[in-house]
Amino acid sequence: MIGRLNHVAIAVPDLEAASEQYRTALGAKVGAPQDEPDHGVTVVFIELPNTKIELLYPLGENSPIQGFLDKNPSGGIHHVCYEVDDIIAARDHLQQTGARVLGTGEPKIGAHGKPVLFLHPKDFNGTLVELEQV
Repeated sequence: MIGRLNHVAIAVPDLEAASEQYRTALGAKVGAPQDEPDHGVTVVFIELPNTKIELLYPLGENSPIQGFLDKNPSGGIHHVCYEVDDIIAARDHLQQTGARVLGTGEPKIGAHGKPVLFLHPKDFNGTLVELEQV
């Protein structure tokens, strides 16, 4: 059901500094910041030859990323994102196997303009999983 790894998301306390570190220290291709108000984050994508890194920074007072950074002031891996061909079929299959979909269970549009869902970390070895329809 799952396809390739789309990205690994890292919550960061300073988006500009983290972007610059990837750009200068690692020589990565770093995209421009983009606000995602529906998800309460500002994101920067770092292009790698085989996948992406997504830097996450809080957008607004109710950002879920702020809560993560309150617990992890230095930042850290927030989630992994896997591609799926049909997000509704994937959701239905996962729910049938007992996995919990966060929120209403209905996909939202993610940072790439495609439908996404998040799966409860307690159901996946402590890892928040995002599914993105490709």
